Amino acid sequence: MEDAKNFPTMIIPKGTEVTVNEHGQLSIRTPGNLVIQNSGVYSVIESGSGSVRIDPEVEVEAVSVEAADSCFVAGKLTAWRVRAQKITLEKSAQANIMLQESETLELDRNARLVGNFASEKELYLMLGRFSRELRDLPNGLFVGQASSSRIATGKPAPDDDGDSFVAPDGEKEPGPAKRQEQSEVLSLVRVILEREIGRAGGKEAGREPLEKLLGLVRAADLEELRENYLYLISQVKSPTEELERAATMLGKMLASEKPS
Repeated sequence: MEDAKNFPTMIIPKGTEVTVNEHGQLSIRTPGNLVIQNSGVYSVIESGSGSVRIDPEVEVEAVSVEAADSCFVAGKLTAWRVRAQKITLEKSAQANIMLQESETLELDRNARLVGNFASEKELYLMLGRFSRELRDLPNGLFVGQASSSRIATGKPAPDDDGDSFVAPDGEKEPGPAKRQEQSEVLSLVRVILEREIGRAGGKEAGREPLEKLLGLVRAADLEELRENYLYLISQVKSPTEELERAATMLGKMLASEKPS
């Protein structure tokens, strides 16, 4: 009995929500401060009115980390998005953050931060600018087709007005600015789809439609995408927030390119 008194006590504050999604990822939403002392893969880590802290030697992977006040990282964090008033990386901390939304960012001299884009637009603009480098990365880094698959449309050089040019058959084609925007959107959607396929695993029912959609995105086949992207995404059971965001981006891009 005396030994039992020394066991650590876990308290789940009133108002805390703990769930597990279809991918087995844990989501924790609590109104107060939240300290993560156990390594794991999470969907959402959220403190409604306090701070989130990841202790030393703890490795956390999360889709989203949100804190009303601060996010303190003393261990290792890999996240798609971190939103807090202040993000602090303590001594020897490591963080891989694709999108960070904070007013203040503090790094110890021995801490390491990778990523750190301020918005999704900034992220896909960067991916669009380096789409050639993404295509040339080793095959093993990506799922599916070879890295030589094209993302850009490969259209001939347009007129100098930057908006459109007339092809030999008289059909009006998008100019360089529009094609650049298309390439940027397709680059970001490609990254999201590859991440989703990696999560799905080898036997997940939603993997096949995602792979078909990824093939259309890599080929920049706008006509096929326009006809099939909604159907393919509808075949994915319980689509993630990132996949829904990819569908929204594709819809906006394809609507702007819809033939008159």
